[in-house]
Amino acid sequence: QVQLVESGGGLVQAGGSLRLSCAASGRTFSSYAMGWFRQASEKEREFVAAINWSGGSTIYTGSVKGRFTISRDNNKNTVYLQMNSLKPEDTAVYYCGGGLYQSASRYSHDYMYWGQGTQVTVSS
Repeated sequence: QVQLVESGGGLVQAGGSLRLSCAASGRTFSSYAMGWFRQASEKEREFVAAINWSGGSTIYTGSVKGRFTISRDNNKNTVYLQMNSLKPEDTAVYYCGGGLYQSASRYSHDYMYWGQGTQVTVSS
């Protein structure tokens, strides 16, 4: 059974930082891409960032480029999302996704496993 457990969410003021973590178990973590998605209230889930199996390739949605950094530690079976210069529009539940393939993808249908989500709230 594959499990993804996110942590690190919380309430932060605009301009602040948070670091999300996603710990994976139950599969060969290092063989697959990982991604972060988010869902704001009454909106659809949207892509945030993804990283390939080795950590050598990353992709981001335009609104977070230069502010967010995705990384992974395959020895710890963990993927991270460092979020800096946070804005109120970053407020959402953030979900970690376990990919079907080695390459990073911005499409949710390329992810088979999902965590329970962690709430990020940015106050103005």
